[in-house]
This record gives sequence, structure tokens and C-alpha cells, in this order.
Amino acid sequence: MNLELERATLAATRIPRGGRRVRRPRMTPGLLLTYAFLLGLATFCVVPFLWVFLASADPTAGVRLMVPDPFSLDNYREFFDNPTLVRNLLNSLVMAGGSTIVVISTATLGGYALSRFDFRFRRALMIGVLMTRIIPVTATIAPLYLIAQRMGLVDTYHGLILILAAQQLPLALWLMKGFFDTVPGELEEAAWIDGTGRLGSAIRIVLPLAAPGVGAAALFAFIESWGDFLTPFILITSSDRFPLSVGLYAAYKGHNVIDWGLLTATSVIYMLPTVVLYLIVRRYLLRATAVGALQGQ
Repeated sequence: MNLELERATLAATRIPRGGRRVRRPRMTPGLLLTYAFLLGLATFCVVPFLWVFLASADPTAGVRLMVPDPFSLDNYREFFDNPTLVRNLLNSLVMAGGSTIVVISTATLGGYALSRFDFRFRRALMIGVLMTRIIPVTATIAPLYLIAQRMGLVDTYHGLILILAAQQLPLALWLMKGFFDTVPGELEEAAWIDGTGRLGSAIRIVLPLAAPGVGAAALFAFIESWGDFLTPFILITSSDRFPLSVGLYAAYKGHNVIDWGLLTATSVIYMLPTVVLYLIVRRYLLRATAVGALQGQ
């Protein structure tokens, strides 16, 4: 009897290594309401994504949440059999990928200069660069279009790449500057003593140590450029240069009947590049979070 009582007591409590008992929280009405609220919030967030994935595998998809019977990849085949949608996908990859490369290249050089060189009005310059992120894109799209038109950048790949890069550069510049600040300058000085120049020490020593910042900046720049709808919608006028976001809008805005299966399959494909990029740079993001936490202590 005593053995059964001891087992029941151990099951109700946990005894960690320190020897102190940690009692489980009592299920009070307030705690139950908290759990119910969190469960409802999680359901509210998950159900739309669940509908998208299930409808993309349903040949007769509709607006209701249903399990397809049977599961089919016909909607995905229809997407890749549609040359317009495939061209829109390639356009999105070119524009978002090109702008990300431009952002990383310029932010790396600019962040290193802001971190390692002290010059007049440096702080004012950094604050001014960051302030440009406060102004919403909708407030500047009209003058931006006029400037792009005068420079011959309207309805061109390189024009949209440069404009998207300019929009994402301020945040990337601050990220890279912060990560370069975490690299001790003594490491570069030791390389200089060994005969390595500033450029060589920056490439071989500083840049590898700041790799988490590069990964974080690349992810943020790509996601923002990939999901941008307004900028390409205003600056791109030829249908063969539309990115996937604008191509979907142009394809479905004039139809009374929507192919929900094809639409949801396109949505899943549209999410894949950002998910894949996140999985690639995830370890850099974890290191970036750790460095940011250490800097804040």
C-alpha cells in the first residue's frame, strides 16, 4: 500500500536534479480559458493554410474546407502546363533574386564602411537611411514612377531590380553594420601585421564571422521583394514581364468563375521559394539571434 502511494506521489510531482519538487500548475478556470483562447487562435491561424494545401490537391476544390477524395496533383500539372504562369514564376525569381544580390553586395560594403571608418555625420547618415523605412511605399510610388520613367527604368527587369533593392537596402545596411561591429578589430590588425591588406582581411576574416548577418539580410530582402505587389504592379506594364503576384491578379480579376484548385496550387508554389530559402539560412538566423541577444546584455 505504501509503495502504491509513493508511486502516485512521484507521478503527480517531478523531482529535478536539484532535489526540489516542481508541482504541476492547477487547472483553474482562468488557466482553462487561457488554453481555450490559445487553441482558438492557433486554429484561426492554421485553418486558412490547411485549406490552401488541401484544395491544391483537390480537382473539384471549392471555398469549403474538405479533404480531397482522392488526392490529385492535377492542379500542379495545370500550373506547369500554363506558359503564362510559368513565365510569371520565372520573372519573380529573376526580380527577387536579382534585387537580393544587389542588396547583399551593397549592404556588405556599406555596412563594413560604417562599422570600421569614423567620419563626420556618420550617425546622421545612418539615422537618415533608417528614416526612409518609415515612409510607406504607397506615399512615394507616384514620384518613384516619374523618376523611373525619366531614367528609362519603367517596364524593365533591371529597373525593377534596382528599385526593389533600394527599398530593402536601409534595413540590410543596419543589419550588416551591427554584425560587423561584433567582429573585434584586433583580428584585422593581426592580419595586417602578417601582411594582409584591408580588403584581404575583410574578405578572409571579417566576412566569414559576419555570415549570420549576410544570411539574415538575404532572407529579409528576398521575402520583401518576393511578396511586393504594388511596385511591380505600377512599374511593369508588359504582361510577359509580370511577376507571379501581379500575374495572378491580372489572370483572375476579370473572371466570374475562379478555378480554386489552380489558384491554391499556385499559392503553394508561390510560398515554396521563401520556405526553401528559410531552411537554407535557418542556421545563420539562429546564430544571428544569439549574437543579438549577447549584444543586448
